[in-house]
Amino acid sequence: MFPERRMRRMRRRIVQPLLRETELRKTDLIAPVFVDESISAPIPIASMPGQFRHPVDGVADYCERLRHAGIRAVLLFGVPAAKDGEATGAYAADGVVQRAVRNIKERLPEMVVVTDVCACEYTDHGHCGIVGETADGPDLLNDPSLALMARIAVSHAESGADIVAPSCMLDGMVRAIRQALDAAGYQDVLIMSYSSKFASALYGPFRDAADSGFSFGDRTTYQICPGNAREAVMESELDAAEGADILMVKPAGAYLDILAAVAGFGLPVAAYQVSGEYAMIKAAAERGWLDERAVAIETLMAIKRAGADLIITYFAEDAARWLDEEQ
Repeated sequence: MFPERRMRRMRRRIVQPLLRETELRKTDLIAPVFVDESISAPIPIASMPGQFRHPVDGVADYCERLRHAGIRAVLLFGVPAAKDGEATGAYAADGVVQRAVRNIKERLPEMVVVTDVCACEYTDHGHCGIVGETADGPDLLNDPSLALMARIAVSHAESGADIVAPSCMLDGMVRAIRQALDAAGYQDVLIMSYSSKFASALYGPFRDAADSGFSFGDRTTYQICPGNAREAVMESELDAAEGADILMVKPAGAYLDILAAVAGFGLPVAAYQVSGEYAMIKAAAERGWLDERAVAIETLMAIKRAGADLIITYFAEDAARWLDEEQ
């Protein structure tokens, strides 16, 4: 006896587009951009094929290319010429990110500019804030680092950033930044918090790209253990209560369960398809083991299906072109 409901009739090729439950759009995508203060021309990132560090004076050219492709938002990471123990370059008025923001907004005022608010690229020890002695030895100090993050965020807002994105996973970082932005008159600047950020092995290529490796220890005292789901959801819940406008889950692909849970809070949610996720697809495709386009689109669709409103991905420009070709 044939079943009364035949699911395959809904998969006829002619009706598939009408019944697709999840649609990936170019406006879902945010492109990460690395800006290097010490270079005069783009240089390739070896562990991330197709990605580059861009010079401060040339980053607007690249962003204009992204805008023409249909990408409306970028997330900036700075690579400074000098580092120190206090991350002073992170909040300097003439810092690499501050100059890059001004250049982009002058050329492309309609481009949404998001800035990563952290200190790991700017400290000589590579940790995400102020380091000092703790009961367990040298480590990131939480409360002294809050003032640093607030100062960085305000400097980005002064330069024209539309959204600041604290990634340091400090307790209280969203509240500290919100209070500082409001006090400085930047009530309209949004906070996109890296609210559920895991201590993942998938960040390796990024540390090459941003020169943000650490000189001692690890980041497991401030980033979340990959096995801890309840803790990860609570982190986002706390950041929502502190005033985050957008929450984020990072990495994306291996943490779709967390993404789905965080999406239930009702705030917009971003997911970061990180450097290791990108690099694995690129490496397999280069060897002919995977179809890069098909796998990239499938993974982005899965992230969207799990609840992401925004997807930060190194495939942004390519994905925009692929989506155009599908129409």
